Amino acid sequence: MDEYDLIVIGTGGAAMAAGIEARSRGNSVLLVEHGPLGGTCLNIGCVPSKNLLAAAGQRHRAATHPFEGISTSAGPVALGALMEQKQALIDRLRQAKYADVADAHGFPILQGHARFIDQETLQVDGQALRARHGYVVATGVAPHIPDLPGLGDVAYLTSTTAMEQQDLPASMVVLGAGYVGLEQAQLWAHLGVAVTIVGRFAPHAEPEVADVLLGVFQDEGITVVQERATEVRATHDGVEVRTGSERRLTGQRLLVATGRFADTSDLALNAAGVATDRRGFVVVDENQRTTNPRVFAAGDVSGVPQYVYVAAQTGHVAAAGALGQPSAVDYRGLPGVTFTTPQIASAGLTEDQALAAGHACECRVLVAQDIPRALVNQDTRGVLKLVIDAESRKILGVHAALDGAGELMLAATYAIKFGLTVDDLADTWAPYLTMSEALRIAAGLFRSALPTSCCA
Repeated sequence: MDEYDLIVIGTGGAAMAAGIEARSRGNSVLLVEHGPLGGTCLNIGCVPSKNLLAAAGQRHRAATHPFEGISTSAGPVALGALMEQKQALIDRLRQAKYADVADAHGFPILQGHARFIDQETLQVDGQALRARHGYVVATGVAPHIPDLPGLGDVAYLTSTTAMEQQDLPASMVVLGAGYVGLEQAQLWAHLGVAVTIVGRFAPHAEPEVADVLLGVFQDEGITVVQERATEVRATHDGVEVRTGSERRLTGQRLLVATGRFADTSDLALNAAGVATDRRGFVVVDENQRTTNPRVFAAGDVSGVPQYVYVAAQTGHVAAAGALGQPSAVDYRGLPGVTFTTPQIASAGLTEDQALAAGHACECRVLVAQDIPRALVNQDTRGVLKLVIDAESRKILGVHAALDGAGELMLAATYAIKFGLTVDDLADTWAPYLTMSEALRIAAGLFRSALPTSCCA
């Protein structure tokens, strides 16, 4: 039986981080993968979606820019060529950031399906393996398919299969208006598809932020139906979705984007004494340790926020814990970005979360009409909201719907993590005519609601 100090199941961001952590400590490590090297983010998540969103955004700007006297146009989309370029990027990153990194750090990757046969032993396609110190489960998530009447009778798309299409449909209904649904809806709309999106719109965003994006979607001709889908039916030319109010929404294709559940199928976690919750997510403590003290879990499969940078950090923590040096992830100021146009982004607590945590909080909302960068861009659809503790005046949360909102969130995370006050932000240099200047301007609203001159 082959033995390693640590065995990791998966090769995504969490798994690679675990492998790197183990090798940095001088331990032997094996990664096991039954699918493409690189996990969700590289193959079917972050990389392909943001690549296609960037392409679709270029087309949309050419067709709709706000500048007088400038003539541009946007013709038909050769979707096959776009998909080839996307796949070439994935292949290049898979080699450079995964295969080459594994080689450089000196840990092998075994291709095959892993199953626990008891609390101490893993089996990969019939080969028994044992880890001297422990295991890390980092198998990610898969699209959740709801139990919706009629759904099994239609050839629906998921975010994965939608990004493999070779021909553009004329129309599409998107089920789900969370971050994946929002990105997918606008992606296909910007490529020329007539899109209807169904579900509670941007449910995790601050209401001021969600309202901005809702207005943009409506301006762009995306039909937004904030109702629950109750039934799906196949039609002679596509699908029909019925809602709770008996609305009938039709499209040539249906895209299901109703969240992601843990991918723990056929791992036999019960044989290893590893507990999961009702959605399949592995139950872990703050050190990423499961109910089996020799098995740790990291990344999306462990129920943490589904960002690749969180996956990577939990991978480091899980490997360190398995090797006898437990630690925990510090989530203060955690940023998140939805790559719509405009982007919606956040760091830290929402207003409701701050109140629930016992803070006497204050909030201010800066509209994009008061941001010089937005004015020169000829696009003032946007807001920036700051949430602070009223007593200490420390920054608790930053939320935005702005062009490049995600670029503001690194500074926001620093402010929250290191305890900066709103006065620190207001009194700190900010370069004029950048979107990041909005942080300083918004901070000034806590001193006075009166307007200021450009840089005053």
